[in-house]
Amino acid sequence: MDQGNQSMVTEFIFVGFSTFPDLQIPLFVVFSLMYLAILAGNVIIVTTIWHDASLHIPMYFFLSILSSSEIFYTFTIIPNMLANLLRQKATISFVGCATQMCIFLGFACTNCILLAVMGYDRYVSICKPLHYQVLMNQRLCTKLVVFSASTGFLFSTVETYFIFTLPYCGPNNISHFFCDLAPLLKLACARNYLGEIVIFVICFLVVVFPFLLITLSYILILNTILKIPTAEGKHKAFSTCASHLIVVVVHFGCASIIYLRPQSRFTLNEDTFISVTYTLVTPLLNPVVYSLRNKDVQIALKKSLGRNTCSRKI
Repeated sequence: MDQGNQSMVTEFIFVGFSTFPDLQIPLFVVFSLMYLAILAGNVIIVTTIWHDASLHIPMYFFLSILSSSEIFYTFTIIPNMLANLLRQKATISFVGCATQMCIFLGFACTNCILLAVMGYDRYVSICKPLHYQVLMNQRLCTKLVVFSASTGFLFSTVETYFIFTLPYCGPNNISHFFCDLAPLLKLACARNYLGEIVIFVICFLVVVFPFLLITLSYILILNTILKIPTAEGKHKAFSTCASHLIVVVVHFGCASIIYLRPQSRFTLNEDTFISVTYTLVTPLLNPVVYSLRNKDVQIALKKSLGRNTCSRKI
């Protein structure tokens, strides 16, 4: 890579959904409703957990952090995407693109690591129940959250650095609806092979390594559940993991499809709609799954609604 080259591009143009002009207004309506549901669902989850003392345990502490992260994660992309659906020309400045990528990847990496932490929490809860309070104390939980966020944003900063130190001489049309890794790499006038290797290694570490840790946790959990003598006990133990498992499968499935494929397999239409899954569907799935499948959250929500109803009557 020629280090003397300077970027000639001052802004990028999102192609996004412009290849489907007849669908832009319907997509705006659908995506707006989904975004409102994401905000409402995650805010309700966070508020309920922080206001109900019965939910002040590590499992729900991590869930509240994950929901908070999802709020900021979607806020980085979706409002701008919605505005672009109504514009004839969707542009973003060079600095704005770098900022969006860094923040988006930071929260995305944080979420992957958080899901691995939540898997470890389920392992300790089921496999070492007598030592759970000691092992998963508040100090360790806080350290795990700080580690997840700091590692996630360290990785995102490194990836963004390697992407935006490449020269961009034109064209400046991003085949996406936000600033993501692969579309920006395609636009660069030169290649930095070391940077591409570093980016792939980070993607591998963030996607594959946490998934392997989660898989190991659930192998040990399954081994413990099979030793439980009663069917009711097995069902109760597994039900505490079901919500987490659903979110893990969708989240890591989409992430691996996008970030661990060879670049030659990237196509505009496929990636655009796959990206909708992890920018809209997964953040929406989190509060839906945890509220519908988790009895503790349901009870806390009913108690909260009951208090609000009583306060209005008074």
